[in-house]
Amino acid sequence: MVTWCIPGARLLFGTLYPAYYSYKAVKTKNVKEYVRWMMYWIVYALYTVVETITDLTLAWFPLYYELKIAFVIWLLSPYTRGASLIYRKCLHPLLSSREREIDDYIVQAKERSYETMVNFGKQGLSIAATAAVSAAVKRFEHFLNPVHKWFLSSPLSNHLQSPVDPTAA
Repeated sequence: MVTWCIPGARLLFGTLYPAYYSYKAVKTKNVKEYVRWMMYWIVYALYTVVETITDLTLAWFPLYYELKIAFVIWLLSPYTRGASLIYRKCLHPLLSSREREIDDYIVQAKERSYETMVNFGKQGLSIAATAAVSAAVKRFEHFLNPVHKWFLSSPLSNHLQSPVDPTAA
């Protein structure tokens, strides 16, 4: 019963509630709240990645789903400031120390993705062109087949198929 409620609770507490308050922070231009919710979203993104892995390996653990919801609520709570704590103590120092490497990796990934998309595009166009030519040839053969059969059965075909003796005339 509880595992059925978890996705809805996660959606409500982990995504919709913070999204609405993020909207309010942006709308009111409250920098303090804006920073709070940005830290939450950064931590929540990491949590989502970790959760994907742990769902595959730890789902058998008793009270696993209840602990996940409790963790999300702890992240959200203005009293515990869980997201702020994790961001300031763990993520900010880690990201700051690895920022140059991460930026370089992203640049490389963008370059590779561009090259990959160009290659896929070329391959796609080549496949499309081959398919179009193949379809056109089949269509042309389909059209010529009855004409060819008619021609072979006509009296003209006997004259064209037999060799002509130039001395016979």
